[in-house]
Amino acid sequence: MATKKPASDYSESSIRVLKGLEPVKQRPGMYTRTENPLHIIQEVIDNASDEALGGHCTHIAVTQNVDGSITVEDNGRGIPVGLHPEEGVPTVEIVFTRLHAGGKFDKGSGGAYAFSGGLHGVGVSVTNALSSRLEITVWRKESDGNGLHHMVFADGDVIEPLTSRPAPRDGKKSGTRVTAWPNARYFDSPNISQPELQRLLRSKAVLLPGVTVTLTNAKTGDTQTWLYAEGLRGYLTESLAQVSNGETLIPLFEGAQYASGESDGFAEGEGAAWVVAWTEEGAIVRESYVNLIPTSNGGTHESGLREGLFGAVKNFVEMHSLLPKGVKLLPEDVFARASFVLSAKVLDPQFQGQIKERLNSRDAVKLVSTYTKPPLELWLNQHVDYGKKLAELVIKQAQSRQRSLQKVEKKKSSGVAVLPGKLTDCESSDITRNELFLVEGDSAGGSAKMGRDKEFQAILPLRGKVLNSWETDRDRLFANNEIHDIAVAIGVDPHSAGDTPDLSGLRYGKVCILSDADVDGSHIQVLLLTLFFKHFPALIKKGHICIARPPLYRVDAPARGKKPIQKIYALDDGELVAIEDKLRKEGVKQGAWAISRFKGLGEMNAEQLWETTMNPDTRRLLPVTLGAVDHIDSSARFNMLMGKGEAAGRRAWIEEHGNEAEADI
Repeated sequence: MATKKPASDYSESSIRVLKGLEPVKQRPGMYTRTENPLHIIQEVIDNASDEALGGHCTHIAVTQNVDGSITVEDNGRGIPVGLHPEEGVPTVEIVFTRLHAGGKFDKGSGGAYAFSGGLHGVGVSVTNALSSRLEITVWRKESDGNGLHHMVFADGDVIEPLTSRPAPRDGKKSGTRVTAWPNARYFDSPNISQPELQRLLRSKAVLLPGVTVTLTNAKTGDTQTWLYAEGLRGYLTESLAQVSNGETLIPLFEGAQYASGESDGFAEGEGAAWVVAWTEEGAIVRESYVNLIPTSNGGTHESGLREGLFGAVKNFVEMHSLLPKGVKLLPEDVFARASFVLSAKVLDPQFQGQIKERLNSRDAVKLVSTYTKPPLELWLNQHVDYGKKLAELVIKQAQSRQRSLQKVEKKKSSGVAVLPGKLTDCESSDITRNELFLVEGDSAGGSAKMGRDKEFQAILPLRGKVLNSWETDRDRLFANNEIHDIAVAIGVDPHSAGDTPDLSGLRYGKVCILSDADVDGSHIQVLLLTLFFKHFPALIKKGHICIARPPLYRVDAPARGKKPIQKIYALDDGELVAIEDKLRKEGVKQGAWAISRFKGLGEMNAEQLWETTMNPDTRRLLPVTLGAVDHIDSSARFNMLMGKGEAAGRRAWIEEHGNEAEADI
């Protein structure tokens, strides 16, 4: 006989509120990389780098101590130690014990850190939370003499409150020293990778001209020092020498440009520094940074560099009539053999996740491309011989790419279906790059046609709502004109889950559902997903189906501090609330911003639709996958939701799950 389980007591006391640094200890993986403690030490190094970026620090010293702790010391201004005007506790304590606290939130004119690694505000507080012990010493220049301040934490809690005394006259005047003992329980390995740490520190020296960076190993007594007089140029030259035997095709293209107060659309000080090299053979080197933070997964600033380089080279090739007949240049042709180091300065960077490995800020594409394209184009036209050498390399890449595509074309069936008349096709035949947008309505289809990149994006407008095809036989599918046009445009015949369909005729690597951000738009999404799940399941299985996510709101934000007037887009009500909260924190008065709600895609002009929904560098595209459940379970769910005789089951399910925002199918 089974024993009855005691009823769980679910009451007010069951709700637990995580305070202070407890969220970090409970879920460290949400805040840092947990393979080893390098990232939490990097947070301390980034703080010292921000001081150097602001011109207040000339030396950053990192020491690996014998007992496993790491010390980071700088000669900057020193973290403020006085009582915080609002919290009534020492400011240094707030910095190390409170999430979302720090000087980097003040982005206005005169802010302590106008350009820094981001606005997550959880940096060194995460270091403190995940360290068994952390000691901080601060030297501050004060009106009544220099002060020396000391404080100790254990597992994120204060165990030795702040003590202050006069600093020795012949000692250090200002700066910060942080020593952390990473807690091994939070990491897969307690050992920091030496090559990664060295690479990180070397990059800081490169990006901070005139700043000396040292790494000392107390066990061996070895000390490494980095100081790059040539900055990015010296770094890229040294890196290429280590990984490649290929000589640079043309002299290194380098430059730096930052917005002045009069710049249209960019905040004062925003911009980039870069150095680019092209080699015909060997490995390539690509490193990018945003406000000194390494972005190992790239992001929108790298997309801007690619766009700028492509635009300059393409214009040079066309001006000098160098392009052979039948050859078309693409951005990847220019970028394929390019090595670069890119350092962008962005006033309010938006990263993908707390570990900041990828930049997501939409404006960074325009920022970097605007500043890199004109100088390269000018230089190429001033040095035509070098320009022709580069053009020859780029054209070879394009010809090689086109030859590989022709090999694929020969494998395709010789039978060609007549494409639907409503389809506005793309020019490229590269299946991996091509995209088809299934657009709700002719009006939105018109905007999409004008806003798209005709090279690789095709548009198929749909009239009204597509047929619910869940219970439609495969032989009867083509009786519906919309479904017929979709199937012919995609180039794949309807099939079942157990079939092995012929996908050689597939014409697009991505099929994107683009509908309004409202209830009707969601219904159209469901009908199209039903069609693909039931009759084209291989397309979902192989990751070819996506959902485009147009914004529902546009917020026109006024200029504030160093920030110019901005247009900020929100996908839904939740993002709108977050944007408004952020504007209030930045000191914008309630009502100073204007909110527009898009009633449909047809209300968006072509430029807005491209920037928010179609540009691969700035859009948010949602891939459609089956998730953890198998096809049989998903079929049962679809049958309950879309079957004609399942009204009672649907109602019961809606009553039970109707308050859930999302459900896995």
